[in-house]
Amino acid sequence: MKILVLNCGSSSLKYQLIDMEKEDVVTKGTYERIGQDNSFVTIKQNGEKTRLEHPVANHDLALKFVMEELLTGEKYGVIQDLNEIDAVGHRLVHGGEKFSSSVLITDEVIEQIKECIPLAPLHNPACLLGIEACKKQMKDMPMVAVFDTAFHQTMPKENYIYPLPYEYYEKYKIRKYGFHGTSHKFVSKRVAEVMNQKIEDLKIVTCHLGQGASLCAVDGGKSVNTSMGLTPLGGIAMCARCGDMDPSIVGYLMDTLGKTKEEVNSILNKESGVLGISGISPDFRDVEAAKAEGNERAALAIDFYNHTVAEYIARYAVSMQGIDVIVFTAGIGENQINIRKGICEKLQFMGVEIDENINNCRGEEVEISTSNSKIKVYVIPTDEELMIARDTKEIVENR
Repeated sequence: MKILVLNCGSSSLKYQLIDMEKEDVVTKGTYERIGQDNSFVTIKQNGEKTRLEHPVANHDLALKFVMEELLTGEKYGVIQDLNEIDAVGHRLVHGGEKFSSSVLITDEVIEQIKECIPLAPLHNPACLLGIEACKKQMKDMPMVAVFDTAFHQTMPKENYIYPLPYEYYEKYKIRKYGFHGTSHKFVSKRVAEVMNQKIEDLKIVTCHLGQGASLCAVDGGKSVNTSMGLTPLGGIAMCARCGDMDPSIVGYLMDTLGKTKEEVNSILNKESGVLGISGISPDFRDVEAAKAEGNERAALAIDFYNHTVAEYIARYAVSMQGIDVIVFTAGIGENQINIRKGICEKLQFMGVEIDENINNCRGEEVEISTSNSKIKVYVIPTDEELMIARDTKEIVENR
């Protein structure tokens, strides 16, 4: 079975074609700047990257180019015909309370996704564009929606409710939803396999640390708490997002700086976090280099980040009444050696102990804790596309 995985942004389209027999990626690529004169697509297959300049006006035309030239075309094609594709899995950012698992896409499901647009006004419309484009280009092809929020629908109410007038939850569904669910689900399952233990017997904290970052308490394979909230702005400080803070700051900035709500929102999403504190860059490599040269704000930004992540990990010991294993994943979690070290050093009081020699690795699947560590610590590279493909395969085969 071959599964096409699509992840549509407001001006982008990421795709992977996965052969599920051995879970091999046949080809993958990213279309960027869709709708602009300088849109282009970068493809990767057989270990080589190729960039093609091909302006397109919308997602429909972008997907058409991918299918006609990059999947079945004479020069770059990897299959003879689109009929070799058995199903399409779509990444959806927000499913609200309507979806607690991945689902086969129907007209009814599409309408329910549209009802969730107010919760993700930038992301869900783009995802819907991808679904509609597929319906045009691949008629009668079974499609599955896989939601970032679905994995967290097992959280108990006391972990997702906000201390606001209860009617705001009842009327407007204002609550913590959490994100990166597909990644948290994948790495928690994978670490249980690596440890040769049943996931039902493990209390896991998964740390998805990338440009966007979130932590999740996975108890017995189920999400019971997570750091992001109503939107992906909440939780730990991120590369350029503020994370949790006193909500009165928003009004204060609007009054003091004369900023609009939209302008302050932009500051909190794009100019804050590690970038805001350091004043250098949202890229940890740049900030770490500045710290090594003695830059105090760079050192402060990294210390703040490590402290915040460690605090959340310790907090989830309460949510699960203990922790068996901590998992680092995503761009920063998989590659930033000193960040992992700095976070774990702040958890020594819980018995966390890592082997610095083994921790000196990037992008590898490895246990970095010592044999004496009371809590096991692993690096597990995430694969959200493969998780989407697995869900898609299961649903299509059992429909």
